[in-house]
Amino acid sequence: MARYIGPVCKLCRAEGLKLFLKGKKCLSAKCPISRRNYPPGQHGQRRAGKKSDYGLQLREKQKAKRTYGVLERQFRRYYQEASRMRGVTGENLLHLLERRLDNVIFRLGFAASRSQARQLIRHNHVLVNGKRVNIPSFLVKVGQNLEIKESSRNVPGVMEAVSLRKSTGAFAWLERDDKNFTGRLTRLPTVDEIALPVKEQMIVELYSK
Repeated sequence: MARYIGPVCKLCRAEGLKLFLKGKKCLSAKCPISRRNYPPGQHGQRRAGKKSDYGLQLREKQKAKRTYGVLERQFRRYYQEASRMRGVTGENLLHLLERRLDNVIFRLGFAASRSQARQLIRHNHVLVNGKRVNIPSFLVKVGQNLEIKESSRNVPGVMEAVSLRKSTGAFAWLERDDKNFTGRLTRLPTVDEIALPVKEQMIVELYSK
């Protein structure tokens, strides 16, 4: 699957907020958006004009895509699947994105960023219900048990991420065991619990045109 391999800090600056794409760096004084809180490029400091409705909707979609590390074609497929599901399309879309294996590993605190979680998964460090899964887009079901392989628990990135996340606590829809490096999705989160700075209804409006 294709992925973005460019400088991710530029993505945060383009959106004007922290998307937490660089793990520990995003929490430090070295975060570029803390030092240069304006869009990248030679015209970044120019005063921005008023955005159209389409421009506002586009920005919401871009924020969601960049936060979860998904490119356009895959993101559109998530939207199409969400629109076929029962319930509110915008909420369904966020639930699909939240159920991605790389996102759940990140939320559990076994990786400092979603990109690091993808690397762990690709390198066969993650088990789902005791079986190896190396597909970052794998959709985790409620009740499935996730685990960092015993032989991989001393990986420096994993140890650092677990140490960092201990101070933040667990999310309400997840259970985790730091001692055994295991976790579980207990239920789907509400939109308020996800607390993503994205107006999902505007994404639906954009794709509905």
